Amino acid sequence: MLDIRYKDKAYLSKYDLDVDLFSEFDLTVHDVIPVRKVFILNTDKGDKILKKVNYSPSELELINYGIEYIKNNNFNRIIEFKKTKNKLIYVPWKDDIYCIMDLVEGRECEYSNPVDVIITAKALAEFHRASEGLVHEEEFQRLLVKHQQRCLCGRTIENFNKRLKELKFFKNIATLYENKNEFDNIFLEHEKYYSESIVQSIKILEQWKYYDLCKEKEKVAFCHHDLAHHNILINKEEVYFLDFDYSVVDLKVHDICNFINKVIKNFAYDVEKCHSILDEYVSVNPLDERELRILYGMLSFPEDFYSVSKDYYTRKKQWSEEVFLNRIKKKVECKKDIEAFLKAFKNYYSC
Repeated sequence: MLDIRYKDKAYLSKYDLDVDLFSEFDLTVHDVIPVRKVFILNTDKGDKILKKVNYSPSELELINYGIEYIKNNNFNRIIEFKKTKNKLIYVPWKDDIYCIMDLVEGRECEYSNPVDVIITAKALAEFHRASEGLVHEEEFQRLLVKHQQRCLCGRTIENFNKRLKELKFFKNIATLYENKNEFDNIFLEHEKYYSESIVQSIKILEQWKYYDLCKEKEKVAFCHHDLAHHNILINKEEVYFLDFDYSVVDLKVHDICNFINKVIKNFAYDVEKCHSILDEYVSVNPLDERELRILYGMLSFPEDFYSVSKDYYTRKKQWSEEVFLNRIKKKVECKKDIEAFLKAFKNYYSC
């Protein structure tokens, strides 16, 4: 079952597939199937998902509170945790925490498919709209106080400055290497350009009064924060959002930026694809000109170059040298396309 070719084999091997664990959820399991970093369980009560959680029970409760609030506001195309015999949404088990969710039927969203992109943009707007008022809930605020890392609202400029310092640190590391490899040379060749891009992003956010916008609660949402295509399932034109492990509280445009960044690289940074995403989103959940200008500042941040550099110099991901090299080459090759995209966005939305 855990074939050597399966990329998440090492992670999945740490699961404890004990029948006593399943009995805590009042389930009889007939079969288990690995999919990415979870297991599909074929049970006497239908197919379920078994997930090992890598954060605290109170963080899980925070996430679940947000999910339940959104479901109660008529957006139920999201995960649902199965309760244990003790009415909990998790089971502490041998130093780990496990939860079980209902399996959502559907296919993974394809960001190269314009139809998938459009219906996902609309669903994201509906999802954000359903989270309105969540930040006013006393219980949610109580849980959020314990986990301030989940509240990113008002911290984007701080985070961009931190990442700028990280790029400078990676530059120092690469400069000190006596035997620089091809990745190091590409990174050093382009680091100044991308560091200047971060400085420009910060200036845009400051120019358009980022902190003032963050004070307006109606601009803030429960953000998914990890809108990878495999976290979005489509079933009969209905869009479902999965895996809220990285969910945060932030401006709505945080998620929109994340979504646009993942989509437009599939269309050679065609600004028209960005327009279609925003047109669909605002047909459900309006954005004012200030939000669009802050979005421009967020889009100006060189996320791809920063991410691959950090992953490489911190060895955050266990990729081969060849994979890292191919990725950074692709990032820098898109430089002119991204410049053209940002210029077109700035002109169109008067940023």
